[in-house]
Amino acid sequence: MEEWLLTPAGQYLLAWEREQIDRTVNDLFGFHAVQLGWPCLDALRHNRMPHRWVLLDRPPAGDPPQPPLRPAPSPSGHTSEAAQPTPHAVVADFHALPFETQSLDLVVLPHSLELAGDPHQTLREVERVLVPEGRVIILGFNPASLWGLQQRCARMGMRLGLGALPLPETGEFIGYWRLRDWLRLLSFDIEGGRFGCYRPLLRTQSWLDRYRWMEPAGDRWWPVLGAVYFLVAVKRVRGMRLIGPAWKQRQRTQAAPAVVARRKAHRPANGSGSGAP
Repeated sequence: MEEWLLTPAGQYLLAWEREQIDRTVNDLFGFHAVQLGWPCLDALRHNRMPHRWVLLDRPPAGDPPQPPLRPAPSPSGHTSEAAQPTPHAVVADFHALPFETQSLDLVVLPHSLELAGDPHQTLREVERVLVPEGRVIILGFNPASLWGLQQRCARMGMRLGLGALPLPETGEFIGYWRLRDWLRLLSFDIEGGRFGCYRPLLRTQSWLDRYRWMEPAGDRWWPVLGAVYFLVAVKRVRGMRLIGPAWKQRQRTQAAPAVVARRKAHRPANGSGSGAP
């Protein structure tokens, strides 16, 4: 996959994905953010969270594996990595993320579900480690696109001994609407999403430039047929209600001072207490 990303088509894909992610993560705040796979994308470069990790499913070529990290709670209630520097990349299993339950504010999955052996388990782990109202960003290839059609046709040709795959063998492409159903089952609300990369899957930059007109046309006329999709979802916890500071609640519940009516005694005009004539 790394070699294919160096081709004109791979650079075209990375440029579109970087634009979407940079615009989104710049406005997301919290303390801990994690990217699963694809370190060449660097999805967290514009995010301002103090603790960020890039998790890999295998050690980088030529680098020794590093142990996974676990955020440790601090006395203030937040987590801190002051005692241990944060590495740029950590080797971990995507099916068992090395983080405490409800400890992350943002998880980015750049084509990670397609590379995972069990995408359902990976999504369940993402739901476990996210805090309530935490966000997950998912990027994936769209099977209902020109690229998906070219990939399926090439697979049929390979069975006949003809040609090669235009895209690397990255596992099963997961459809956009299918992924939305998975997220809803895990109590995620879809916050936003869009498609991109409408040009055909071509090998040279000159031919890609000739089909540049398809970008604005695809956004307007066939938006769901882009080669890649970008999706943002928010973790919801049913029954949870955000409340204000305690001092505001005490101020609202203070009892109002009671008003007591005072009755004056009636005295006769002649000053006698008997009232007789």
